[in-house]
Amino acid sequence: MKLYYTPGACSLFPHIIIRELELSAELVRVDLKKRVLEDGADYRTINPFGYVPALELDNGTVLLEGPAIAQYLADQKPEKGVAPSNGTLERYQLQQWLNFLATEVHKGFSPLFHAQVAGKYAEIASQKLRARFEWIDEQLAKRSYLMGDSFTAADAYLFVMTGWCSASWITTYFNTGFDLNGLPHLEAWYGRMRERAAVQQALQEEGLA
Repeated sequence: MKLYYTPGACSLFPHIIIRELELSAELVRVDLKKRVLEDGADYRTINPFGYVPALELDNGTVLLEGPAIAQYLADQKPEKGVAPSNGTLERYQLQQWLNFLATEVHKGFSPLFHAQVAGKYAEIASQKLRARFEWIDEQLAKRSYLMGDSFTAADAYLFVMTGWCSASWITTYFNTGFDLNGLPHLEAWYGRMRERAAVQQALQEEGLA
């Protein structure tokens, strides 16, 4: 497999899962501004939309979109529990989290990444994001991870976006000016995530440790 990534971008989400599952995958770095690979090749021949992540399978098939890639990876080693079994209520609850994070949190960062163009809407988007993170903080008051006592793909996704808020190793690339002060349960969860070996390995491989 090949994972096309940009340091600190949302491609860090499947990268963490690959390390958590101890899967073999080649990392291929993408320059998101120029939409090219390190060898100068046009990345849009892999993903016509030009964004990361993309996962190229050994047979040449390319999967796009982080939540889909994450679930494919998790199903390669179901015994690890990174995603509950297909067909179970817990699997649909994971998909609920992934959809929420994709549409209500991840997408909400877009105006902050382009604040000069977004103008006053960036402030509105920031307020909405804050409300979403406050709700997540409330959920984490009752559990160690988003779905209970065990790490899942949803935690890897949230970890990346939490890093966009305050972690200097990501804001070097993605400076949103957004912080999460006053959310103690989210802060404690973030600390647990930083301690995971798979997270540390992925950060080191992307030059973010």
